[in-house]
Amino acid sequence: MRHQWRLLHHLLRSRPRITYHSQVLPYSSSIPRRFAANSTFPLNPSFRRFSSEPVLAQADTDHLLVADIFSKPVDSEDFKTLLGSNRVSITHDAVLAVLGKFDSNVDAARRFFQWVSENHPERLSSKCYNSMLCVLGTNGFVDEFWDLVNVMKKKGYGVSKGVKERVLESFEKGGMDGDVAKLKGLFDNSKEKNIAIVCRIVRNNVWGDDVEKQIEDLNVGFSSEVVKTVLESLVLEPVKALIFFRWLEESGLFKHDGRTYNAMARVLGREDLIDRFWKLVGDMRSAGFEMEAETFVKVLGRFCKRRMVKDAVELYEFAMAGANKPTVQCCVFLLRKVAAGKELDTDLFSRVLKVFTGNGNVLTDSVANAVLKSLTSVGRTGEWNKVLKEMEDCGFVAGGSLQSKIAYRLGAAGNKEQAHEFMNRIEVSGSNPYRKTWESLIQGYCVAGNLDKAFESFKEIVEKEGVASAGYSFNVLMNSYCQMNRAVDASKILCRLVNEKQLKPWHSTYKLLVTKLLVQGGFTDALNILGLMRTHGFPPFTDPFIEHLSKSGSGDDAVLFLKAMTSKRFPSTSMFLRMFEAFFKHRRHEEAQNFLSKCPRYIRNHADVLNLFCSLNSKEAASSSMLAA
Repeated sequence: MRHQWRLLHHLLRSRPRITYHSQVLPYSSSIPRRFAANSTFPLNPSFRRFSSEPVLAQADTDHLLVADIFSKPVDSEDFKTLLGSNRVSITHDAVLAVLGKFDSNVDAARRFFQWVSENHPERLSSKCYNSMLCVLGTNGFVDEFWDLVNVMKKKGYGVSKGVKERVLESFEKGGMDGDVAKLKGLFDNSKEKNIAIVCRIVRNNVWGDDVEKQIEDLNVGFSSEVVKTVLESLVLEPVKALIFFRWLEESGLFKHDGRTYNAMARVLGREDLIDRFWKLVGDMRSAGFEMEAETFVKVLGRFCKRRMVKDAVELYEFAMAGANKPTVQCCVFLLRKVAAGKELDTDLFSRVLKVFTGNGNVLTDSVANAVLKSLTSVGRTGEWNKVLKEMEDCGFVAGGSLQSKIAYRLGAAGNKEQAHEFMNRIEVSGSNPYRKTWESLIQGYCVAGNLDKAFESFKEIVEKEGVASAGYSFNVLMNSYCQMNRAVDASKILCRLVNEKQLKPWHSTYKLLVTKLLVQGGFTDALNILGLMRTHGFPPFTDPFIEHLSKSGSGDDAVLFLKAMTSKRFPSTSMFLRMFEAFFKHRRHEEAQNFLSKCPRYIRNHADVLNLFCSLNSKEAASSSMLAA
């Protein structure tokens, strides 16, 4: 490789300089700097218009450029862009030339060969494969070497004598005796040689009497393994593979069995040969042979990838009617593909379900969950009920956990009608929704900010099951109202349900509501909630009231609070003292005096209260004296 660069450099320097006057030659920014630096030799094909004496052939220049591009690890699309910007095309000769330049650069050779395999497979001949094989073998990549040999055998390609000798020398120097013996015996087997020859004859010729005679003269002695290998090697020539397949039996050279039928089916299972595929698998079953699991999985995946959903369903029905029935995972895979199709075809979906359950299988929550996820992935949560109904018609009953998950997701997605339909269908089926399902639905509505619908659902659960077990749902509902700055509305709902339905909210619900009401300007409502807490036997929740009043409340508010927190006329003296101290803490002395004037006489004359105010007055007097001094 380095020698090539030196040669190029020498040629460029020795070439007479050509002077261009007003003509400026453009070159791509993607060209390596060492090429672009010499303005007398730009790597643009248009260069050929300016010289009739090229020192270096254009093809060689292109090959060097391609080699340089693939020497760097970049994305496949970048390779395509770089080649296009320099107007370089990949030909069969170019592949051979570039691989030759990568004889010691395995990474670059691997990148180039892989890219050509994916983008221009028709450019890869037996010679190209042998070139890549030589790079791997002579550089010690033994496992990759044998992997590529196996690929070549399937394509009907052999290892050339030259490559074999070079790699043998490398293996022997490396002391790899096992690989040396394996390579020496490669293709010595006449059967393998004949397979390669048969593949080459079929691939390279138009079928006719001459082709048939050539194959017959080989006296291959066809077996299942030989025929299967030939068919797999002809995967890129499916029509020729089918002609060969039919001719073998018609000529009496071989009678097909299950292995060869399945090999042929794997070759034909594609969009453009679908009619021939169905004809073949029909003949296979008529002949008493079964579709193998490998064939089913491979063809099913191909059909689904090409969005041939109808054919995929028919293939599943065909396989389920045979002895080798597909697994549950195959059914789930197909159901997901049908559900996530361009449009949900409920007829095809139902056909898969009926075949599955008709063979003794049971639809489970995990199956349903997988299908619902597929619908969600394509943004069709609104069609959950359709697939659930089809599944229920085939005996499916969702468990409590799945019911809750569905209810929550429908509510959270804002699908009110779908959620309502789902809950109704559960009831109509005779399986009453679990309490947890209702709770999940309410929680979903709350997440979506649909509080009115959440409240309606809460009332419905209260009507059906009473208030005894409604504490969790109600707590979720109240919390959502508070989060949306609707604590006052929440308090009215609470008061109404407590009075009319004898609801007993949780202690935490009361505390939450009191705290949020005081923050959101609902002091009077908070006092009402405090009274209900006392009625239900909960201890008074005083801290947020004292904090609120000490900062922004009046003396009258403080009196109302102290009256509301007890069933007696007034609470203990300690509560009055706490309130005074809170006012003093926030330097609201006038409000403390105002509050004192509203207090009953026994509080105004209480020694602790008097001492508190005297202490405050003494501190103020001392402070004034210091300022005056």
